[in-house]
Amino acid sequence: MKVGLLECDHVREELVHIAGDYGQMFPALFLQVAPDWDFSFYDVCNGHFPESADECDVYICTGSKSSVYDKEPWIEKLKDFVQKIFHSQSVFVGVCFGHQLLGEALGGKVEKYAGGWCVGIHTLKLLQQELWMQPAQSELNLLMMCQDQVLKLPPDSQLLASADNCPNAMFSVGNRMLGVQAHPEFPREYNQALMELRVERIGAEKVREGIATLALRSDELIFAGWVRKFVENALK
Repeated sequence: MKVGLLECDHVREELVHIAGDYGQMFPALFLQVAPDWDFSFYDVCNGHFPESADECDVYICTGSKSSVYDKEPWIEKLKDFVQKIFHSQSVFVGVCFGHQLLGEALGGKVEKYAGGWCVGIHTLKLLQQELWMQPAQSELNLLMMCQDQVLKLPPDSQLLASADNCPNAMFSVGNRMLGVQAHPEFPREYNQALMELRVERIGAEKVREGIATLALRSDELIFAGWVRKFVENALK
């Protein structure tokens, strides 16, 4: 299985020692449940794109400090590429910024959430039980780090999960496009370090609350297994 990681940002230099860059975090998570996945890396935020949507079986799109509505050339090109994936036989999985990009590229709307940042561990409540959601769960605890959200879903999408302060936490379009607002690839230590670096932007009280949630259970491995099954189902 050839998996292309669409890198929309890079870890700040002073935090790389925690878990590496996104090119290390995503394989570290998914290879635990899908050891046959062969990752290729595309530094799209610096203009390195696949030659075609058929170059990989699966594309995973990372988070970013940028917003999907920023008029940066690489973001506009990436939206076009997501549309090409939609019309191909490849699978797309968007994480945080990648989730928002999926929404915007296919006709939804992303804006800054009026309730501010979502940080720390949040509970995603499942609204649909799909065959690929095995083991079945009524909710998932996942790490979050976002201010922008998908406020309007694209046409013909299916809302799969909601969370407090994040109504459109996970959705799919057809059986080959999936987005989640959470950051399953983040280790807790990295999530906490980001919160601490962004206190002025996020707010001290919200950071304290977010750090306190890191004592809760998190379900990133369950979610990673779901993604593997989603991909396998899509490529049957």
